[in-house]
Amino acid sequence: MRIIFMGTPDFAVASLRALLDSGEDIVAVVTTPDKPAGRGQKIHQSAVKIFAEANNLPILQPEKLKSTEFIDMLRAFRADLQVVVAFRMLPEVVWNMPRLGTINVHASLLPQYRGAAPINHAIINGEKESGVTTFLLQHEIDTGNILLSERVAIDEKDNAGLLHDKLMRVGAGILIKTIEKLKSNTLRPIPQKDIAESRLKHAPKIFKEDCLINWNSDIQTIYNKIRGLSPYPTAFTYLDKKVLKIYEAEKEEISHEFQPGTYETDGKLYLKFYANNGSLSVKHLQIEGKKKMSIEEFLRGYHFEN
Repeated sequence: MRIIFMGTPDFAVASLRALLDSGEDIVAVVTTPDKPAGRGQKIHQSAVKIFAEANNLPILQPEKLKSTEFIDMLRAFRADLQVVVAFRMLPEVVWNMPRLGTINVHASLLPQYRGAAPINHAIINGEKESGVTTFLLQHEIDTGNILLSERVAIDEKDNAGLLHDKLMRVGAGILIKTIEKLKSNTLRPIPQKDIAESRLKHAPKIFKEDCLINWNSDIQTIYNKIRGLSPYPTAFTYLDKKVLKIYEAEKEEISHEFQPGTYETDGKLYLKFYANNGSLSVKHLQIEGKKKMSIEEFLRGYHFEN
């Protein structure tokens, strides 16, 4: 089959690599335009573009997915199928173009965790498992008929980065299985409404204000939030009026008399924050204006105002 691949981050690269390794005919790759990023505003290329260039694949980087120029270029490739992994929302004129439609690889067990941040929200909500689903795109985001899915366990110490890597590998594998079944005409798409779910959980985009730690919450909720936002966008609190990002912490459920948000330190080995029913010992962190570091590195050079 002639396949057009659409994606942007590392998560998508694994699927694109799997398609190439399996011998599929990737006639074009669509990814986001290059843009300035970071303090130096250097031009940043997507991970998918870098991989596509290294493998001599034709690349399209449209600013507008509805532009006549882009639509005409897509049609010229005469694709049988489009594959989308971690990309933008597509207009119908794009996803409905190939004769076999457009397959999306989504990092959750649909219909649960539809949205932009399924990996983060699964951990934040304390889930014990997640997974990957392939489905056919249709009008409403992440609601198309399910093709295949595979479950993945979430370990108590997994953060969003670790789960991302697990799901990335599984996603690449399940995409190949989906295409093999598509070729053999053995796929049986299942409408999401036919899957019984008592309550749907959603995975909307995460904003900075969502990352602030509420120390009045219970300790497990805070611990899950830190895991679910690490390594990006990262949960944070304030220390001496400076933003303190917390990448890793250990929780302890204990009774204490401290006010929530109070911290305690020996100035050498530990920095501990208290919540309603326990404490969190910070292991890796980043104070405003400094690099990420271990707690020992941080305490060697930081002078507390209190």
